[in-house]
Amino acid sequence: MTHCDTHSTELRRIDPERNMARFYLLAIQPTLFGGVSLIRNWGRIGTSGQVKVETYDRPDDAHRAYRRLERVKRRRGYVDPHQVGCGLAV
Repeated sequence: MTHCDTHSTELRRIDPERNMARFYLLAIQPTLFGGVSLIRNWGRIGTSGQVKVETYDRPDDAHRAYRRLERVKRRRGYVDPHQVGCGLAV
């Protein structure tokens, strides 16, 4: 991948029985100085949530961290927004 490549994933975890409606966004963006940033945004759906930015010198390191975080979140029950159950008000 080159420095100008961007990538993003949006995940949600909704469980009405537990009053849970969460989102998790992952994005890779180039920095102005030739590095790559992994941007994480998470919180309750309907809020702006929290944001964490990690900067990497090598794009491969950022993509490796991105894939690891995505795997962890999917294991914890997060899914793509279009897979969230029908009829839920979010």
